[in-house]
Amino acid sequence: MRRRFFGHNFGIVFRFEVVRTLKKKTFWLTLLAFPLLFAAIFGVSYYASSQSESMANDLAKEKFSIALTDNSGTISTAVLEQIGAETIANRDEGISLVKVGKLDAYFYYPADLATNKVEIFAQNAGIFENFKYQSVAQALLQSSALAQTSPEIVAVLTSQINFETQTFSDGKNYNPIMEMIAPGVFLVLFFLIIVTFGGQMLNAVVEEKENRVSEMILTTIRSRTLIIGKIFAFLTLILIQVVIILGLVVAAYFLLRNHLNLPSFDLSAIPLDAARIAIGLAIFIASLLLFSGLLVAIGAAMPTAKDANQFFAIPILMIVAPLYVSPMLITSVTNSVITFLTFFPFTAPIPLMLRNAVGNLDVSEALVGTTILAVTAVIVFVIAARLFQTGAVEYSKKLSLRGLFRKRTT
Repeated sequence: MRRRFFGHNFGIVFRFEVVRTLKKKTFWLTLLAFPLLFAAIFGVSYYASSQSESMANDLAKEKFSIALTDNSGTISTAVLEQIGAETIANRDEGISLVKVGKLDAYFYYPADLATNKVEIFAQNAGIFENFKYQSVAQALLQSSALAQTSPEIVAVLTSQINFETQTFSDGKNYNPIMEMIAPGVFLVLFFLIIVTFGGQMLNAVVEEKENRVSEMILTTIRSRTLIIGKIFAFLTLILIQVVIILGLVVAAYFLLRNHLNLPSFDLSAIPLDAARIAIGLAIFIASLLLFSGLLVAIGAAMPTAKDANQFFAIPILMIVAPLYVSPMLITSVTNSVITFLTFFPFTAPIPLMLRNAVGNLDVSEALVGTTILAVTAVIVFVIAARLFQTGAVEYSKKLSLRGLFRKRTT
């Protein structure tokens, strides 16, 4: 049965497509271009950030003469002694001392800080270095206020209070966020694959039609065998790219974690629910096959890559549409909208995988949804094969399902 559906040349087509693509230099250049570009952007951002931090530290260490008038009574005398600042009773006197160059900066704190502005008068030090004056004036206020406040109040006002929440389900500790991680990986992976690599599957079939290569291939290989072999080859190549990119990301994380002060993750703390992971994997495979077949079918029906790319937004919109009602999917309440999105095959992947990740998808719903996805994928494969066979000859115009089945009946 399996050989009848796939065809005895399936292995030949699969190996040919995979090996041919892996031998192309453009495949590896395209694959490595994304992580290298990301690394370059991150490197430039990190360098700029480190330089800014270094400049800020240098400015903080820079000494300049300060005088102030504190009508609010907030500034602490001890803080003033630490930075060597002096007090001036008259505002006009402080301003004149700055103007004649005897002071670098003069701060005037009004009696009512809540409604009136703190005024700063200072020598011009440049566009960026002028910000240091306001930083020092604000730091004087904060340091003085903290010195007059209890540590408990300081912790509350600065959001330094730590909280620990434990939730329970069936009498056992249950962390819903941690429980989502393992089964939720399939949702993220599916979305990234379709959005990032969907265009490759869409254009690969069209290119062979435009080059008239498909006409010669179909003289020796059944269209169904050819199209299924291509789909599985595309998926294999995509998974190779995903594994390599994730491998580079993980390697970079462990190599640069200490240098960049990246947060550490305890992977052993992630709960592994075998049932939900198995369900997520089954939904992921069925969804990937369905939308891969759909993209190939669109490519087979279009005469050119330009025409095919105009229809690429349709499957993407069907995938993304359920995200607009994601709060409804996360809750345990079911209604007609949730039921439709969960079981309609072209919108089902996100609702099924998201509901499975949050734990509100019943086993029966998972089985029905996965079955619908798998059956629809088989139907789409058959239609894609028929479109490819017919489109290889009628490559100058778009194909329609009505015209396709009319020819089939004839």
